[in-house]
Amino acid sequence: MVRLFRVSLPTGVVLLVASEALLLASAYIVAAYLTLEVDPTVFLLYDGGLARILATVGGVMLALHFLDLYSGRWAPSRTALALALAQAFGFAFLLQALLAYLDRDWMLPRSVMLPGSALGYALSLAWRLLYDALLTHAIGAHRILFLGARHSLVDEIAGYLPRHPELGISILGFLDDDLPPGAILHGAKVLGPVSSLRHIAAQTRPDRIVVALSERRQRLPLQDLLDLRFSGVLVEEVAATYEMVHGRISTRELRPAQLIFSGELGPRPAYVRLQNLYSLFLAALGLLLTLPLMLLVALAVKLTSRGPVLYRQTRVGLHGRTFTLYKFRSMYADAEARTGVVWAARNDPRVTPVGRWLRKLRLDELPQFINVLKGDMVIVGPRPERPEFVKVLAEKIPFYRQRHFVKPGITGWAQINYKYGDTFEDTIVKLEYDLYYIKHLSPALDAYIIFQTLKTMLRLRGAQ
Repeated sequence: MVRLFRVSLPTGVVLLVASEALLLASAYIVAAYLTLEVDPTVFLLYDGGLARILATVGGVMLALHFLDLYSGRWAPSRTALALALAQAFGFAFLLQALLAYLDRDWMLPRSVMLPGSALGYALSLAWRLLYDALLTHAIGAHRILFLGARHSLVDEIAGYLPRHPELGISILGFLDDDLPPGAILHGAKVLGPVSSLRHIAAQTRPDRIVVALSERRQRLPLQDLLDLRFSGVLVEEVAATYEMVHGRISTRELRPAQLIFSGELGPRPAYVRLQNLYSLFLAALGLLLTLPLMLLVALAVKLTSRGPVLYRQTRVGLHGRTFTLYKFRSMYADAEARTGVVWAARNDPRVTPVGRWLRKLRLDELPQFINVLKGDMVIVGPRPERPEFVKVLAEKIPFYRQRHFVKPGITGWAQINYKYGDTFEDTIVKLEYDLYYIKHLSPALDAYIIFQTLKTMLRLRGAQ
């Protein structure tokens, strides 16, 4: 895992992005040297050729990102991969057409664009076919050793890692006093008892030791762990490993003391003040840019179902204070007259046909820019809930109240990582994502979430 934007990104994805950027840039540079009649060096260094190539490569890679080819889930087949790459290079040609319309000096010459794209397509296709087969195993070099095996988080981590080789983490095995050596758990062996830590570590050379002992009195080899830590081996609690792998904080193993004495727990006041400032700027800019679109959406809502265009609903915000949330109405006007206050569900019959598309594109949330300008919300934060739900959830779910110590947001870490929660279990998982966000709140993480939200909108993965 590589730490960027306050997020642990899969090593395989980071290496793929870096290598593919180099590969594509090289393809266009080679094309320039092979096809240009003028001195290619002059074109690249003095005529802005290198900047134009980098812009073209950026366009291809942006398209690959929106096509989910940097998500860690590789294309399901060679045909699907070939088609996705073709779409990405097609986007690059559309970008060139736009640049030609604005200023022809910004576009790549046709003699470079055509052969460079053909070469880049072939190299990228071949590289991706080789990458999963050859490098996935090579980058799985971050080796972890579990100290303790009978733990629910160990089960989740050990079951998750084999399904996600792009994370670049491999399990060396387990040390446990209650299981016989040689026993197989999630494809890895029990290597011996806890007391054999020093000997096993010398043999296997782990990069990380994950402590997952439920009962530690007289069992935790403190001196061995201390020596290994000073020798450069990372030693951490299983909850920290779970957070790194899953991108959320497990509430099952969370204790109040862990939060009280945590040196990393956010939000930092300086970051919160900065977040308020750029949220106001982005909301004003978003409102200005989307005003024509909002007028069209308002007209569509008004013409297709009776009732007001805007839907006003009471939500819970900072420190538990309530405010009025604005959205374009996506349900029938009397939707809750018979059902009462209930969670939205998949294929909810209360949603209008137009409202279903508004939710897919998240266009129903555009009026929330007004909430940001009023100071009730920010661009990125936990999803604001209704008071009726908050009262019940705060009584049943530990740490639920803590999500109200930051302003709610239009989008958020939970929204881009998990589906719309319509069950009690979903709410717990989304709370775990919210706690992770509050802990790591920063402008860099907000930028990452906004970027991922744009992809979600373009890929029609909106809320229910």
